[in-house]
Amino acid sequence: MNVLLDYLPEFGRGVLTTIELTVLSFAGAMLVALLVVSCRVSPVKPLRAFAIVYVEVFQNIPLLLWLILIIFALPEIAINFDLFLCAVLALSLYSAAYYAEALRSGINSVAKGQAEAARALGLGFFRTQSSVVLPQALRSVLQPLCNITIGLLMNTAITAGTGIPELTAAANAVNVITSDPLPVYIGAGIVYGLLALLISLATSRLEKKLVIHR
Repeated sequence: MNVLLDYLPEFGRGVLTTIELTVLSFAGAMLVALLVVSCRVSPVKPLRAFAIVYVEVFQNIPLLLWLILIIFALPEIAINFDLFLCAVLALSLYSAAYYAEALRSGINSVAKGQAEAARALGLGFFRTQSSVVLPQALRSVLQPLCNITIGLLMNTAITAGTGIPELTAAANAVNVITSDPLPVYIGAGIVYGLLALLISLATSRLEKKLVIHR
């Protein structure tokens, strides 16, 4: 405990950076996922093909490789982001493939009659998806989305290898100074567990609200 208390500011900054990475990457991933899943259920074949290729490519190449590619490839085409934005971009694009698949499973669970009724009322494809299908789909996939978000939180630890001062990087730095890895990494693990618990609790509360307003 003395080690953790002595280096509390370093751990605090690492936790804040981890939270920032998670929140920004979640927002970016959901935006991309909504675009991808809209293409996936679109009646236009090229759009469906794009969505399938996107999901397969990002799910079958490790996140670390995407992170390295983005950090070193973007400057080659005259796009210069700092390391933090590169990490957010990599995490967003990678996680979007998993969010999109979860959303697609939710869309498939919605009765086809719902979409047909919306079209009969004169709603177009995108209006039908955004106003009728997606709200119902989200109710059925909240728990999978929660699990993916917790995975996103854990994946932020990978960015420590690129020099971003998130929680794992902070633990590594403190361990170099103290040479006392047991309390350092146990403490970091507990913090990750608490953050994951907060995500789970927020999801459970949202589920209850959706049930009440159903």
